[in-house]
Amino acid sequence: MTATDPYYGVAFTSLVTTDETLFKQTIRFYHSLGFVTIKDFDKFTTGEDSVLSIGTSHDSIRETWLESFKLSEIDELGFRVPQQEAQNSKQSEGALLKIRYVQPSKNASAQMIATSNLIITYFTSELKELQARFPEATIKQLPDSTLSILHLADPLGNKIEFTNFVHPADSKPTDKDFFQNAENNNINSATPASMQSNIDKLKATLAGDKKPKKKIAVMTSGGDSPGMNAAVRAVVRTGIHYGCDMFAVYEGYEGLLKGGKYLKKMAWEDVRGWLSEGGTLIGTARSMEFKKREGRKRAAGNLIEQGIDALVVCGGDGSLTGADLFRHEWPSLVEDLVKDGRFTEAQVAPYKNLTIVGLVGSIDNDMSGTDSTIGAYSALERICEMVDYIDATAKSHSRAFVVEVMGRHCGWLALMAGIATGADYIFIPERAVPAGKWQQELKDVCQRHRNKGRRNNTVIVAEGALDDELNPITAEHVKDVLIDLGLDTKVTILGHVQRGGTAVAHDRWLATLQGVDAVKAVLENTPETPSPLIGILENKIIRMPLVESVKLTKQVADAIESKNFDKAISLRDTEFIELYENFLSTTVRDDGTELLPPAERLNIGIVHVGAPSAALNAATRAATLYCLSHGHKPYAIMNGFSGLIQTGKVKELSWIDVENWHNLGGSEIGTNRSVAAEDMGTIAYYFQKFKFDGLMILGGFEGFRSLKQLRDSRKDHPIFNIPMTLIPSTISNNVPGTEYSLGVDTCLNTLVNYTDDIKQSASATRKRCFVVEVQGGHSGYIASFTGLVTGAVSVYTPENKINLSSIAEDLSLLKENFSHDKGEVRNGKIVIRNEEASSVYTTELIADIYCEQSDKKFGAKTAIPGHVQQGGVPSSKDRVTASRYAVKCIKFFENWNKRNLPCDDSDAHVLRFRYNAKGDKISTVAHEDDSAAVICVNGSQVTFKPIAKLWEEETSIELRKGTEVHWEEFNKIGDILSGRLRLRAEVLAAKKLAEAQL
Repeated sequence: MTATDPYYGVAFTSLVTTDETLFKQTIRFYHSLGFVTIKDFDKFTTGEDSVLSIGTSHDSIRETWLESFKLSEIDELGFRVPQQEAQNSKQSEGALLKIRYVQPSKNASAQMIATSNLIITYFTSELKELQARFPEATIKQLPDSTLSILHLADPLGNKIEFTNFVHPADSKPTDKDFFQNAENNNINSATPASMQSNIDKLKATLAGDKKPKKKIAVMTSGGDSPGMNAAVRAVVRTGIHYGCDMFAVYEGYEGLLKGGKYLKKMAWEDVRGWLSEGGTLIGTARSMEFKKREGRKRAAGNLIEQGIDALVVCGGDGSLTGADLFRHEWPSLVEDLVKDGRFTEAQVAPYKNLTIVGLVGSIDNDMSGTDSTIGAYSALERICEMVDYIDATAKSHSRAFVVEVMGRHCGWLALMAGIATGADYIFIPERAVPAGKWQQELKDVCQRHRNKGRRNNTVIVAEGALDDELNPITAEHVKDVLIDLGLDTKVTILGHVQRGGTAVAHDRWLATLQGVDAVKAVLENTPETPSPLIGILENKIIRMPLVESVKLTKQVADAIESKNFDKAISLRDTEFIELYENFLSTTVRDDGTELLPPAERLNIGIVHVGAPSAALNAATRAATLYCLSHGHKPYAIMNGFSGLIQTGKVKELSWIDVENWHNLGGSEIGTNRSVAAEDMGTIAYYFQKFKFDGLMILGGFEGFRSLKQLRDSRKDHPIFNIPMTLIPSTISNNVPGTEYSLGVDTCLNTLVNYTDDIKQSASATRKRCFVVEVQGGHSGYIASFTGLVTGAVSVYTPENKINLSSIAEDLSLLKENFSHDKGEVRNGKIVIRNEEASSVYTTELIADIYCEQSDKKFGAKTAIPGHVQQGGVPSSKDRVTASRYAVKCIKFFENWNKRNLPCDDSDAHVLRFRYNAKGDKISTVAHEDDSAAVICVNGSQVTFKPIAKLWEEETSIELRKGTEVHWEEFNKIGDILSGRLRLRAEVLAAKKLAEAQL
């Protein structure tokens, strides 16, 4: 096909749309016309590929280039003869289409952005076939001419035409034989004299689309927090991957003001090893001068000097507020710099707008609109670790301890620490205690717990705690009250130890994903887009307007100042409010004030199923305490279903039984891999004996299978009509329907610490790679997550099977990587392998292959943490999540039992069905099937999903996992940040160069 209209020779067209669906439809349309794809560019997956990036437009999210190849001489086998060898020197012109998908902006009111009103006519030798394929097309004859033209419109509304005349001046149509036959060497049409000039125009057009590299700076500001280095690493490497020049601003806003050496251009290797470093390696400092306009003007000048017009800021609300003000003032600051003579209009022309993207780095977790901030869970982990140590000595001496934690206007750390450490009482600024009355309530709670058998008392105080008259409540105030109660009381102020140490797995993951998304936001944003703040809801990375989030955050402090504490706590996220109410229900209000009427009190069974994982005990404790404070009876089914079948041992749990289970790993009530189907009749007997009104199962796939078996047995054993839930609890995270399981966070923290040590050993020897084998069964979640947060070179999972070609590629990548280093830098490499990634390519075999084929560039060792991954003290996140899910499940049982209205027949009430006059079996509760459910996290939602639906729609029974690989994005991001894609491109380029030289 060839362009043949009055604009003859225009063989290049660029089509633009803001609608991704139209983008795909347009590509399919031109494919149907015979165009083929020669380039498929995606900014967020192939942006690093220097070959694919050439000629692409800066604002394109995706570009697909389509070409209609020239008709030229072919040999007897139908292959195209190289033009320099062809007897027929004539060939048709080709046509190139660039189809672009761009981010919509406020100025883009339509779905298609028109570039011109040009109607292009293409030559085709198959006009009749084309007309048959598109019956809706119209064909007309031009006046005073034999030229026939077929009219079509593409999905974007562009008008295109087709004719079998190479040029309107031709006297007759031209068929493909004219170009393909070696005997034809004379053309019957007017040959365009400007063919070469049109090629030059095309090259110029492509070169014109390639704009200067985007320059992005990243800075940390305010108080440091663990995970900031992971965020900087992610921003720098993601920016380099997408072809940007990356800069780090050293010493926060002070560095912006000083400029020069404080604005350092970052290379890929500059952020190596930063994942495992605490604090912030680029420094942070508060700047009073930046608060003045003159200071911000100087900072703007320093950025423009480097060509930087985008800034990623990781800090608290004050830092982000300053950044957004900087952005709004930027145009006027640039004008002032021109007036001052520092720059000319031409020099500042490319930098008329500043792009700001915010990441929240704060251990206080005080930003509205996001569930957690970078560093918060690391600080919480430090607090829980310290309080666990304190509890040990407090029990020994029967003492009380008052622990002060950070949190000036936010009680998140104090609340979560109170839940995770089993504290007796907490003081937080959002829910001020009544002045003059809190002392007695504190005494009552601590004494009540002592009376129940507790040997120690722990009280957590946020540094910003106060009463409802705005009087500060300090640790010393609390100590005096406890001494007055007669308790030997000590005070511990944790201070800056909360900020110290390396980031936990959650914060490395959060900082990494948010850093990647920050760069994407920079590249996608337009001058009209509000500055975004990258946050998280449950398990989903989100963007929200920075100004609105900061505004809501400041409203909390304002509400506290105005004594509107209901508003203050309402401005926190729903999880905060939910957990605060849970803490009161399980700890403070266990004095009988929340007891339900006798008719609403339930018997709740709790069973652990499958391999042990951390937080089984923490969840059981929370469920038990909630049950006791509401009048329910919690029963532990000892040693799983097999224990129930063999011994019938069921223990009613008391307050003192579980009071110290918050930090115990393993399973205090016993667990094994037996499932319910081993003896349904016996299980039904004991369920009816203890009159269970609800069953809470904690376990992995065996627990999932048992829940399905119990649900399916309802027709034979009506006692199973009670509401039943599964709390996914397995380090494999393989329960269908959910993205998170209890024990996963503890396992990941263990692996992070383990791999940090392994990587340190590998770095010390300079030229060493460790192949680390992790658990997970047929689910690659643990391997993928660990690879992401440890910077692994490669990750082998069951979802992406190992083969010789993948091992060969990894070997090439490792060789290339170590050859760059030349043993001169601290550089240890890690490869993560899931235990079920292959039955042939074992961990040892892969390491042996690396050693054998490395050409002595590096050595390889294996490291297998084994069952260490299943044990240990549960992490703070697992403890808090366990408490939250356990209480949700008990409330689930309460709601379902309220639907089972009392009736005259007690058996019918227990079994949840009755017989009518005709003898038909009638359920007493509607939608009973929904009462057997799994508590699931999906993106930003926590829901109960019916087991029957999950089993049918989302379960791979043979592989013992869900059908959805919700962690696939981890592998893609890991390949970018580890340098795998970058090294792959280098290896490919070297290979092509070698082939060209041959």
